[in-house]
Amino acid sequence: MGQYFYDLHLHSCLSPCGDMDMTPNNLVNMAKLLGMDVIALTDHNTCLNCEAAMKVGEEIGLLVIPGMELTTSEDIHAVCLFPTLEKALAFSQYVDENRIHIRNKAEIYGRQVIMNENDEEIGEIEDLLLPGSFIGMYDAYRKAQEFGGICYPAHIDRDSLSILSVLGEIDPWCGFRTAELADISRLPELREKHPILDCMNIITCSDAHYLENMRDAQNTLTLPELTREAVIAYLDTEK
Repeated sequence: MGQYFYDLHLHSCLSPCGDMDMTPNNLVNMAKLLGMDVIALTDHNTCLNCEAAMKVGEEIGLLVIPGMELTTSEDIHAVCLFPTLEKALAFSQYVDENRIHIRNKAEIYGRQVIMNENDEEIGEIEDLLLPGSFIGMYDAYRKAQEFGGICYPAHIDRDSLSILSVLGEIDPWCGFRTAELADISRLPELREKHPILDCMNIITCSDAHYLENMRDAQNTLTLPELTREAVIAYLDTEK
């Protein structure tokens, strides 16, 4: 077993609120400089920049997991991770077919740019990626499973766009085995209010939309090997 530094919640320039400096090369190389062993690219409601980030990761020796920050029908954010690019892209297509489509106003929300591994623009998503999908929080875990991945609630300690701020609880029926905190120091307080957290894996990630918000390597996962499958298995194991 080994200890591996991680950040499993990062946004690229494809997220409308993501800075244009968050190109595949910039964010992957910054993660490497910060000491990460494994990261996940989790843009809002899409996985279309994951291929470029994964290719950069392969070149510099950093494991990149393809993922997405899904917005559920209740306006809750959940992280979805996949073992392969093919499965991630299939889920991305499903979400695109099952979400609210309104035209992006780039002057307000920012551009949504698709890039290749050389940070060259190869496309732009015209419909805003922020609005919710038609996937409910009670269905999110099982729907991600159908595509070979996992899902867990993001930044549960935040006052908006989190499962606790919207629903007030984490219902065991949702099936989640992991929960993400933005501020790990709040874990004792939240465990007292929500005992279900004692039975869940707890991780903390940056949710960085800007290079300066990416964190130094501090938190680790204990894994038998450093692979996408091992990370997902860890997060999907009952505590």
